[in-house]
Amino acid sequence: MAEAANAPAGTDGTAPAPVQQTDGPAAAATAPDSEDGNGEMAVRVLPEGVRRRVVGIASDALGGIAAGELPAALRPYAKFTPARRAKYAATALAAALESDPAFRLRIAERLRLGQPDLVRALEAGTVPAAADPMDVAAAAYLVRPAGWARLVEEAGEQAERVDAEGAAAEAVRLAEKLQEELAEARSAARGELERHRAESEGVRREADSLRKKVRSLEADTRRAQAESRRLAAELEAARAAAASERSAAESEARRLRHRVAELEAAVESGRRTAREGRSVEDMRLRLLLDTVLQSAQGLQRELALPVTALRPADLVEAVEPGSASPHDVARRGLAEDDPALLDQLLAIPQVHLVVDGYNVTKTGYPQLPLEQQRLRLLGGLAMLAQRTQAEVTCVFDGQDLDVPVIMAPPRGVRVRFSRTGETADELIRRLVRAEPQGRPVVVVSTDKEVADGVRKAGARPVASVLLLNRLSRS
Repeated sequence: MAEAANAPAGTDGTAPAPVQQTDGPAAAATAPDSEDGNGEMAVRVLPEGVRRRVVGIASDALGGIAAGELPAALRPYAKFTPARRAKYAATALAAALESDPAFRLRIAERLRLGQPDLVRALEAGTVPAAADPMDVAAAAYLVRPAGWARLVEEAGEQAERVDAEGAAAEAVRLAEKLQEELAEARSAARGELERHRAESEGVRREADSLRKKVRSLEADTRRAQAESRRLAAELEAARAAAASERSAAESEARRLRHRVAELEAAVESGRRTAREGRSVEDMRLRLLLDTVLQSAQGLQRELALPVTALRPADLVEAVEPGSASPHDVARRGLAEDDPALLDQLLAIPQVHLVVDGYNVTKTGYPQLPLEQQRLRLLGGLAMLAQRTQAEVTCVFDGQDLDVPVIMAPPRGVRVRFSRTGETADELIRRLVRAEPQGRPVVVVSTDKEVADGVRKAGARPVASVLLLNRLSRS
C-alpha cells in the first residue's frame, strides 16, 4: 500500500497539497483534475518505468539535502544508502514528489546540476534525439516544463510498446524453444518407446524361457520328492529291520552269555567235585593205610615208619594262617578305593596283577592321546612292580589297530594287545583261566562284565580308581 504523508511547508510559504493514497506499488497518483504551475493537467498515474526512474533520481539526490529540509515521512530514510532508499522508501519518495512541490523542486535542482543539457533542452521546448525516453519523462516530471504531461505519457506509451514488443518477441522465442523442446521430447519419447518395446520383447522372451525352466524344475522337484519319500520309506523299513535284528542279536548275546556263565559254573563245579572226590578217596586210602599200619605196629616199629599227620579235617577247604587269598583281603574293612587295599593284595606271595589298560587310562586321564595314556600308565606300573615285586600284566585293546604298536615295555611289566576279532576283556579272561588253580590273581577293571567273569574264574576284581589312587601316591 502507498503511504500518505504530510510534507512540511515549502520555501515559498504555501501549504503543500495532500497526497492521495493508492492501492498498489505503482506510482503515486495525482488528484483528479489538478493542474501544475503551468496550468497543465497532471497525469493520473505515472508509468512504472518513469516512476522507477524518478524514484532513483530522488533517492540519489536525497543524501545531499539537509534532514531539516526533508519531508517528515522521508527523514527516517535520510541515512540509508541510495540503493536501500530506492528499495524501502520508493512509495514515500513518490508520494512526497507528488504532494510536496518544494521537495520536488529541490530534486529538480539536483537534476539540473547533474544533467544540465537535458534540463535546458526541456525548458526550451525541445527533446534531445539521443536521450533515453525514460530519462526525458523523469526529468519532465520533476522540472515540469510546458507539455511535460504529454512527454510523460508518450514515454509511458513508448515503454509499454517496447515492453509489449519485447514480451511478444520473448513469447515468440519461448514458443519456438518450446516447439523445439516438444519435437525433441517427441523424438526422445519415440526412441524410448522403441527401446521399451525392444526391452519388453526381450523380457517377454526371457519370461517364457524362465517359465519353461520353472516347469522343468517343478517336474524335477516332484520327482525328487517322490524319490525322497521312497528312500525315506526304505530307510525307515531298514531301520525297523536293523532294530529288530539288533534286538534279536542282543537277546541271543544275553542268552549266550548266560549259557557261558552256566557252563563256567558247571566246569568250576566239576573241578571242585573232582578235587573233593580225589581228596576223599585219598583220605580213605590213607585211613585204610593207617589202619593197616596201626594193626601192624610191630612191623611199624621194626620198619620205623612214621605215623601219618594227615587227617580228614585237613582236607576241608578253609583259610589257613598266613595263607590268605585275595578274596580274604576284602573282609578286612578297607574302602574299595583305599590304596592300602591294593598294597595288601600285592603283598600276597606269588600274586599276579592284571590291568585293563584303556579302562584305567580313560578313567584317570581321558583327555590325553592313546599313546600318551599308555606311556603314563606303563611308567606307573613299572614303579609299582619294582616296589612290590609282583607279576604285572597290562592288557590293551588292539582289535582296531591299523598297524602294530612299536614300543619297548618297561622292566617288570608284561604288555599285551588283544588279537584281531578279540577284545581286551576276552584276553583278560583267558589270562585268568591260564593261571593254576589257587594262585592269587588281581584284575584291575571297572567293567562289570569283566569283574563278574574273572570273579567266577577265581580272580579278585578291583576298581580302576584304586590303582589310580595308588599310582598317584607313588
